[in-house]
Amino acid sequence: MTHTKTSPPPPGSAARRFRRTGTGPPPVAPAGDARRRGRRETLAGYLFLSPWVLGMLLLTLGPMLASLYLSFTEYDLFNAPRWTGFDNYRAMFEDPRWATSVGVTLQYVLIATPLKLAAALGVALLLARPRRGLGFYRSAFYAPSLIGASVSIGIVWRAIFQDEAVVDRSLRLFGADIGGWVGDPDWAIHTLVALAVWQFGAPMVIFLAGLKQVPRELYEAAEVDGAGAWRRFRSVTLPLISPVLFFNLLLETIHSFQVFTSAYVVSNGRGGPADSTLFYTLYLYEKGFREFRMGYASAMAWMLMLGVGLVTFVLFRTQRGWVHYEGEGRGPMSRTEPGSRRARRVRVRVRRVRRVRR
Repeated sequence: MTHTKTSPPPPGSAARRFRRTGTGPPPVAPAGDARRRGRRETLAGYLFLSPWVLGMLLLTLGPMLASLYLSFTEYDLFNAPRWTGFDNYRAMFEDPRWATSVGVTLQYVLIATPLKLAAALGVALLLARPRRGLGFYRSAFYAPSLIGASVSIGIVWRAIFQDEAVVDRSLRLFGADIGGWVGDPDWAIHTLVALAVWQFGAPMVIFLAGLKQVPRELYEAAEVDGAGAWRRFRSVTLPLISPVLFFNLLLETIHSFQVFTSAYVVSNGRGGPADSTLFYTLYLYEKGFREFRMGYASAMAWMLMLGVGLVTFVLFRTQRGWVHYEGEGRGPMSRTEPGSRRARRVRVRVRRVRRVRR
């Protein structure tokens, strides 16, 4: 076999100068080496992605497809599924307790979500100002959102809202003889609303991050123009934090549709009294794991997903009227973007006011 001898690079070439002195452009690697290195990097990327991909396929996408198939069957966990077509969906719309669960869930979403966001924004406005012990207050207000969804908090909440408990006795001091909220069909759902509002810590932290991004010079310019606290909040704060408000509204609305643990504990898993706390997820659990009608429960789960998807679609479609993103050139704050002529005038006016105050 003959061996071909590779000739060294010419004396004045860039490759030889790079080998001798380390200066000049490095030698270009062959195309085959670059392709092999690219394949190794791609393989490493897929290897790092594999846990997430396997988790998505085995724990999310696979069960979703299985539940979609089961929603068209009659299945009780012990016998093989039997195809029934749309019978589960027809039975669902004819079920009065299903309609009750939808109404209870919508009532909870429409009451708890705005109150929770209002509490979170109000506390965030207070904590956005520099004050002593700020870190402690932030931690204290955030803590309920970490433990509020636990079973133990649900048990405590049920205990303090029963007859002759703390809330009942406290209200009697002010002449309000309501009785225990848990046992009253008119007040039972408000027990869970109060629990949801108490867990305002997570959206509060997000609001705090948004408030930190609002330029102080806009508040100073509004104050120079004679705007009061409410006008500054409505014309400066709300438009600038509207993307954060939309994000919190979207997340809390989805979470409200999925409430389960607190409703299960407070109502002893029955949705009582008189189905006043029969949330959609609670009724789904009852059908699937008490009556073992897994096909019916799967159909309910898919209707819940479609309902939440519809609400999310509506929120995204309506956001263009009240959510103002920086750089889009629309909305009440588009005239005060950093590079606009109005923004420059605002800065000049603020500097003049600061000089006068000094």
